[in-house]
Amino acid sequence: MNISREIAPHLPYLRRFARSLCGSQKSGDAYVVATLEALIDDTSSFPAGVSPKVGLYQLFMTSWGSIPLNIEDDPEEDLSAAQHNVSELTPRSRQAFLLRTVEGFAPEEVANILSISPAEVESLIAEAGREIAQRVATDVLIIEDEGLIAQDIQFICEDLGHRVIGVARTHGEALELAKTRRPGLILADIQLADGTSGLNAVNDLLAQADSPVIFITAFPERLLTGERPEPAFLISKPYRVEMVKATISQALFFDKKGRPAS
Repeated sequence: MNISREIAPHLPYLRRFARSLCGSQKSGDAYVVATLEALIDDTSSFPAGVSPKVGLYQLFMTSWGSIPLNIEDDPEEDLSAAQHNVSELTPRSRQAFLLRTVEGFAPEEVANILSISPAEVESLIAEAGREIAQRVATDVLIIEDEGLIAQDIQFICEDLGHRVIGVARTHGEALELAKTRRPGLILADIQLADGTSGLNAVNDLLAQADSPVIFITAFPERLLTGERPEPAFLISKPYRVEMVKATISQALFFDKKGRPAS
């Protein structure tokens, strides 16, 4: 295998990951350079039996954990809301969260990169979700016409530390609830009790205030048409609780405001 050729396409993503992990471009790039220098010195150190991308990230994590770099970060560097949010996470949960939700690795790949079990990966991501919620706990509006599902989603949100301002079963109820308190996060089905559309309700709400939105629906194909902008956060029913928790944390993690709703 030509290692340099195999890992080259993944280096821009590794730099992104390193920046988020370290909290600055300067430190992140320094660790990437150190990783590549270590690989040049000993090509046999590249992990065997995994994909080039997994191997590259695994090698980076080895370097990150074993090479102390004295880098003075630029205090003027402009960090995004996501970077500010991730800087508050404990190191191990930060690693698992970024690898899973930002870099898109499967749980088994994250486990491989961090040399832990898949169960530990799930535990770390759940821990990251709680830590993010403590920093950006917000008001949640649930748009869902099935009572048991709405209750389950409410429990999930509250378990993460968020406040549910109400559950709307129709388009009209959603608009009325939003009048009482602006939601910092919206979780919505697209097919509601009276035949109205959760998608239309969300569009009307976003015309008043910009909030991250997660669609939870049994009909994902109605949103994934390729004919219009598609949602960044979409969960198919039936869903897994841990998937909902991770997606809520991810949506707030990337929220450009990076702060609770007021």
